[in-house]
Parts: sequence; C-alpha cells; structure tokens
Amino acid sequence: MIAGHLVARVVDEPLSVAEHEQAVADPGAGAVVSFCGVVRDVDGGRSVTELEYVGHPTAEQVITELAREFAARPEVRAVAVSHRVGLLGIGDVALACAVSAAHRGEAFRACAELVDEVKKRLPIWKRQVFADGEEEWVACP
Repeated sequence: MIAGHLVARVVDEPLSVAEHEQAVADPGAGAVVSFCGVVRDVDGGRSVTELEYVGHPTAEQVITELAREFAARPEVRAVAVSHRVGLLGIGDVALACAVSAAHRGEAFRACAELVDEVKKRLPIWKRQVFADGEEEWVACP
C-alpha cells in the first residue's frame, strides 16, 4: 500500500532501505531514521544457511494498520515499512523501515517502536535452515 507519506508492504522481492528513506522525505522533517533487518549467518550459536518467511493472508492489512498508527502520531511526518516473504539468503534485507520527523529524538523513538511493533504484531512466520540440515520455525504473533 502506498499513499502520500505512507508506505506499507509485504513483498516477495528485494527491499531497499534507501527507497524507504526517499519515501519519507519531507521538507518539514529535520530527521530521517531508518532500520534494516538483515538475515544473519548465525542464531543461538548455530550456523544458518537460509531463512524463509511465510505471511498470513492478513499480513498486508496488519502492516498497513501499523504504518497508519505511526503516521498518525503528531510528531511523525511520514512512515515507510516493508517486510519480505519467501526464501532469503544471508545478507538479504527482511525488514526495511524509515520514519521522518521534525527532530531526531522523535524519529529515533518512532522508528524503534515501529520495528518492535512489527516484530510483535505482524503475522509472519520464520523458518530457519541450519548448516546441519535441521530446520526451526520461529513463533509469530
């Protein structure tokens, strides 16, 4: 979903944090803070070879609601947030967020809280594949 100063998507294609930063550009914003959640090669001391994210059919609706909630905050100028689904490799971006606000403290706070709420509320499951061939599904909200 893209509307004015709001971007909210669940996609099966690579994500660009720079595109999210550009989407929240606003002449009244003195700060743009972004976050990039990247697939790492280790979890709990075990070597990870790949991840797969599977989204519930309501995932797009939930991420849109989250973006709207944050965009409605008086201190926030614009919000862009996307989560990737499908098979991801090491180093791929799984979550991209950007928030603009008049001041840096407001932008940092809103972006951090947005990431936390996405992790808490977005119905997306994560399947990790380890180097030894074992798999693990990580709980979703």
